[in-house]
Order: sequence, then C-alpha cells, then structure tokens
Amino acid sequence: MTTDSYEYSALRVDVDHGVATITLDNPPVNTIDVAVARDLRHFVERAERDGAIKVIVLTSANPEFFAAHADFKWMFDPEELTSLSDPDGDPTLNPLQQLHERFRRLPQVTIAKLRGRLRAGGVELAMAADMRFAAADQTWLGQPETRMGIFPGGGGTQYLNRLLGRARTIEVVLSGDLYGTELAEKYGWINRAMPADQLDAYVDDLARRIAALPDGVAAAAVEAIDAAEASGPVPNLPEEANAHAKVYPSPPEVVARMRRTVDEGGQTAAGEIDLEGLLDRAAAAPESN
Repeated sequence: MTTDSYEYSALRVDVDHGVATITLDNPPVNTIDVAVARDLRHFVERAERDGAIKVIVLTSANPEFFAAHADFKWMFDPEELTSLSDPDGDPTLNPLQQLHERFRRLPQVTIAKLRGRLRAGGVELAMAADMRFAAADQTWLGQPETRMGIFPGGGGTQYLNRLLGRARTIEVVLSGDLYGTELAEKYGWINRAMPADQLDAYVDDLARRIAALPDGVAAAAVEAIDAAEASGPVPNLPEEANAHAKVYPSPPEVVARMRRTVDEGGQTAAGEIDLEGLLDRAAAAPESN
C-alpha cells in the first residue's frame, strides 16, 4: 500500500481490507471548495498508483448534506477556480471536469453512498462514481444551475445524459428542481434507494465482496462494460466546456443575483434546505443601484 503522509483538511480517508472510505467533512454544508478539491485530487493521485485499494466508497460526515454544491465564491472569483487546474488533467476541460474525470477514470470500483442534499457540483461528483446508493426519503438530488444563470459545467450534462437519457436530462437541467429518491431511482439517477438503516450495511457488504474478487476481475468486467460506449467520446466533456464558457464567468447581473443569494443565506445550513426557493427569490428581487 502506498504510504500517505498528506494531511487532509476537508476529507477523512480510511482504508480497510482493500476498501477506501472517503468521508466528505467540510462544514457547514460540505461545499465543494478549494479544500475539498485539493484533498480529492491528492487522494485520486494516491489511488491511481495504490494497487492495494480495490474499491472506493464516497460518503459524507453530514447527514443533511452529502455535498451542497460547488463554492458560490467561484461565481464572484473565477480565477480561484481556474487556479485549481490540474497539470496532469485534460487541458481542454475546466478544473471541476478534470477532477471529476480523474475520479471517474480511477482503476478501482467507486461507490457513492448518499444521504442528505446534493446539488450541482455535489451531484456531478456522485455521478462520477460507478454506482450510487441512497437513503430512501432522506436524500435529494438537483442541478439548480439554471436558477443561478448558468448550467451544469462540471460534467453534469454529460453524466446525466448517460444515466437518464436526453429527455429527462433536459428536464432536470432546465427545471432546476430538487428530486427525491423515488423519482431519482425511477429515472436511473441512482442505482437503488433503500431504508436508511440498511444503507451502510448494504454498501459495506458490496464493497467488501468486490474487493475480495480475484485480482483483475472487477477491472476487466468494467472495461468490457465500458466498451459498449466506445463508439464515441463518452462523455464529451470538451463540448460541455466550450458551451459552459458561453455563460461562465457570468455577466454582472448574474453575479449580482448570486450575491443576493449569499446575502440571504446561500451556503449556510438553513438557507440550503430550500436553495431552489432562495435562488428564485434572488432572481425576482429588484437590482439595487
């Protein structure tokens, strides 16, 4: 196993019997910010070269928020996001796409264990995993970026299309609504919703069974499954990046809307419960001169 002396500030990492559990722990709402992005990239770099890790489980320390979304600060300070560009990543992609793709392309089997709210960048990170299991009636997913004046640009349009299909992806992206586990399971956004008290045991058992497979079996199986998509660039993230550049960095009126959102409680635990409503009210508010 590769030794790791790195000090994580926004994640907890535990490796046991070939299963690495990554726990997002970035109060108050597990925002995907600089600290999370740097910690995740470090872990990905470790996992890429650590043959002792067979399965990766991504979870949250906060039962209310798996991962709220990407840091709203990046609407006001795009250069901070740009500074996270990965020198080893695809240069045609933005930093969030680079991060999610490196996670998605890890040689290990990856599982996202979901509780609480996950929106925007938080959903995109979960979709970069191979599988997603959620606590029924305690998990909500959403891509509210259009309510912010942009659209999903961290892989969301491509990952959604693979899981949901075109029509449902357009619905999710353009409505900006929050979806509960019943509909998310029906749409294929998650593998399965299960009673909250059964989620941990199920994911733990699945992860350990996969980790115990003979060397190479899981990787070869996933390679064969992925071959079904090998006819084209899936996901086509460069096209998403090109399109996203048309709306981000955002124009002043959209930045002002997001400042109103933050002023009214965005990125706080109370404000994030009904983020969609908060965004709608910020959009409807008259601009101050």
